[in-house]
Amino acid sequence: MNELDDYINRVKRLPPAPRVLPQLLQLLGQPEVASEKVVNLITYDPALTASVLQLCNSAFFGLGSPVSDVAEAVTQLGFQQIYRLVVAASSSRTLTPPQKGYAIDQGELWKHSVTAGIAAQLLARAQGENENVVFTAALLHDLGKVVLSEALEKRYADLLLAANDSATPLVETEKKLLGVDHAQVGGRLLDRWKFPPNLVAAVWFHHQPRAAGEHAKLASYIYFGNAIAHLLGHTYGHKAMALTGRADVLQTLGLTTTDLERYMLLTIDELSRVETLFKVRA
Repeated sequence: MNELDDYINRVKRLPPAPRVLPQLLQLLGQPEVASEKVVNLITYDPALTASVLQLCNSAFFGLGSPVSDVAEAVTQLGFQQIYRLVVAASSSRTLTPPQKGYAIDQGELWKHSVTAGIAAQLLARAQGENENVVFTAALLHDLGKVVLSEALEKRYADLLLAANDSATPLVETEKKLLGVDHAQVGGRLLDRWKFPPNLVAAVWFHHQPRAAGEHAKLASYIYFGNAIAHLLGHTYGHKAMALTGRADVLQTLGLTTTDLERYMLLTIDELSRVETLFKVRA
């Protein structure tokens, strides 16, 4: 744990903690929640409020008249849609910048993350799971790369060459050269940010879901979304992810390889529908 914290503490421009998200997840997980609590939580962050209202008033929603406050936005769009906007507004600032250590260009990590989130959410919806938790976990699964890229930028040039010159998955190369991998660092950062334990464990073990124990299914949703994003070509820097353990994940989620193809098509359709909302190009 100390080694993970060391890497996080070295980062000069550590992403700001999205304080609203963990609390909002907890609120929306309750059987009944008063709208005032949701509104008050969001409006506590003026910058986030401005971003959410800007998204609400975008052409995507086509509302008849402009929304001027969060309470009105919740009434017009509902809790679930507002949550999605909050996630987008608070995460894009962290995941959009280039990550030179991974040869990730501007916007590439964000597009990959949104694609993974959408794919995982579509499956969660079909299986009756908590869409908000699954979408958030999949969206933030590569957060650790933001930390490691900045902390070890020069060394990652050699790291990526090593990963590209062999069939070894990137996470194994990270562990071999650095002693940690981006999944562990991302999980630890989410833990420091007070995200719920299930989400922390799922991100931590998203490359080896069975190791997540009781949270293996949530980790499997992340793996699934991540795999779909890579299979659709929404990847970056290094070669496409080695899909080790895919059969185990499909079994955990009750899927077949045919389902993978179907969800690739569904994800393309949904990504095309929401590209203006999330500021990505399908």
